[in-house]
Amino acid sequence: MVLTDRAGLHETMTDGGGDDEAIAPSPGPPRFLAAWPSPVSNDNHQGDEWCEARDSQSEAIAAPELDCLRGVLAPALLHAAAERAKDLDIGADRVLIQQGLIDEEAYLRYLTRWLRLGFEDFGEFCRTDCPLEDAQIPSATATGIVPLRVDDELVWVVAPRRLASHRLCGLLDDYPDTRPRLRLASAATLETFVARQGDRALANIASADLHQRHPMLSAAPRKAGPIWRQRLRRGACVAALLALPFFPDPDVTTTLLAAWFIGFAGLRLLACLWPRPTLPPSPRKPDAKLPTYTVVAALYREADSVGPLVEALEALDYPREKLDLILVIEPDDLATRAALARIKRRPHLRVLIAPAVEPRTKPKALNYALAFARGSFIAVYDAEDRPDPDQLRAALAAFDATGRKTACVQASLCIDNLTHSWLSRTFLAEYAGQFDLFLPGLAALGLPLPLGGTSNHFRTEVLRGIGGWDPHNVTEDADLGFRLARFGHRCVTIPSTTYEEAPIAFRNWLPQRARWMKGWIQTWEVHMRHPIRLWREIGWRGVVGLNLVVGGNVLSALAYPLLVLLAVMSAADWADLVPVWLDGWLEPAAPSALHWLTIASGVASTLVVGLLGLARRRQLRHAGALALTPLYWLCLSVAAWRALAQFVWCPYRWDKTQHGVARRPHPLAPKPKARRQRWRLSA
Repeated sequence: MVLTDRAGLHETMTDGGGDDEAIAPSPGPPRFLAAWPSPVSNDNHQGDEWCEARDSQSEAIAAPELDCLRGVLAPALLHAAAERAKDLDIGADRVLIQQGLIDEEAYLRYLTRWLRLGFEDFGEFCRTDCPLEDAQIPSATATGIVPLRVDDELVWVVAPRRLASHRLCGLLDDYPDTRPRLRLASAATLETFVARQGDRALANIASADLHQRHPMLSAAPRKAGPIWRQRLRRGACVAALLALPFFPDPDVTTTLLAAWFIGFAGLRLLACLWPRPTLPPSPRKPDAKLPTYTVVAALYREADSVGPLVEALEALDYPREKLDLILVIEPDDLATRAALARIKRRPHLRVLIAPAVEPRTKPKALNYALAFARGSFIAVYDAEDRPDPDQLRAALAAFDATGRKTACVQASLCIDNLTHSWLSRTFLAEYAGQFDLFLPGLAALGLPLPLGGTSNHFRTEVLRGIGGWDPHNVTEDADLGFRLARFGHRCVTIPSTTYEEAPIAFRNWLPQRARWMKGWIQTWEVHMRHPIRLWREIGWRGVVGLNLVVGGNVLSALAYPLLVLLAVMSAADWADLVPVWLDGWLEPAAPSALHWLTIASGVASTLVVGLLGLARRRQLRHAGALALTPLYWLCLSVAAWRALAQFVWCPYRWDKTQHGVARRPHPLAPKPKARRQRWRLSA
């Protein structure tokens, strides 16, 4: 946050991203804040100004924010906190609070008495006392500053972060007249007040912000009306698309569909075999230069996964003082809430309750968490995830190496089941090829990435700028990859791994895969609304990538049974079974070379990509499952047709995937490493 008015009152506050968008009404904050660079910014590394000022101070006042604790805590403890604060370039108070050595509210009460400031608990205030407009509410959670009207005077309530308490101790002596207009509050109290009083605004932002700002890029219904009318419109569109192949010449349509299928298979092979740049390992960034990093996980009915998830996130190699963990749960998920209540309290872990508004989807919950994110960067994980401990640092190294245009870093996903079915083994091969070969190859080719739903790392300001996730898209990750490209950003991949659990039973696999397919249909429909505009924004390669990767995934799954049926009918000479009205289409003539090439290309791409991925993961012992690829494709077809039906009837329903079914290694157990000789960045 940058406040620049040195005359006394300023008209606007700007958010932690550093843009110029006004987020608070006049009159502005006390003038001493103008001389206080970035007091509560999300960015933990603000430049060298503060470092120079800090170095010029004497050793006796190196941590004046701890003077209020002299005689309260042991001198050795205060000295150790001051030394660690110097190493991390943060306030010593944040060290004590984030390490759980003192409660934030208790510290602030000592500090307010020491500085002769007011302490605010928001007990008597309501929404009308806060002059922020609804659209400005998220800025209060992001910056930690809330204006209040008290007896017709404007008072600024600040929840100190990073170096805020340190700077206060010196600046109040220079601006003593600001004391009556400044109060301190704990971050938890301030956020509770904002969440309670701004509940409607935050719910609207979480569920409708993208649709309101960029309606043509949202999967939300474009026309209001009864649900039956929306279903009728979607059903008519799907019926028209399904009937379209029957009207042109069958040979022409068959050729086009086969070319699409072969193109999808060919792109998979090309991306997996495409050479990628290899960079030497980057040096470890000093802790003082690390930014605050927000890590978010959206949970629903995950009571059994909460403990292992928190344990895995606690194992991340990142200073606790700069780590901001957020778990988002649904209001009706009492079991998960109870499981979280049993976990030991951690100052860097927050639990948010998503608003009870439609749609009930993961991206809506993520959007709600985005409004409360304090970090310059934000990572998303799922309930069953176990990321490599160095993943946050690896993502930051990728952001530094690839420049400001890189808005997202995708880590690799890997299945670590100890108990398997043939379905989960095929899933393992699929993931190995997708995340270790295919997505890095797409990035190297300069194509937009259909992101995975987890282990995405974003620049927070960019994510907020493009409207966050689409709450109406049930495969929000794939959509977000293409939307980032349309706004001029790019995504890269890194070899750092997040371990996941694959479904074992078909009844658990089917809803998950159908949801992915439904989301790909939504993504294709949204981005192909204006093909010419799409071409201008992401170029021909982006258009081809969208149609071959997203469209090809769905189309190949829908068409596969028809290809098999034609081949079987021809071989068995079942001409009498063909209805008269389909005689020209399902005539059991001998399949053409193009027909066999289409099937062969699909088989070859699946086998090659799967085998290469398993070899890279040193999991070739599971390669036998690839022999059942034709059966797996039939399962994909069932999922695709189910997704198409749901797209018409219930496009925004989120089918929950049950976790905790397979036996897995302990979260902190050593993981098998993929074969890689040097640190590789695909961009």
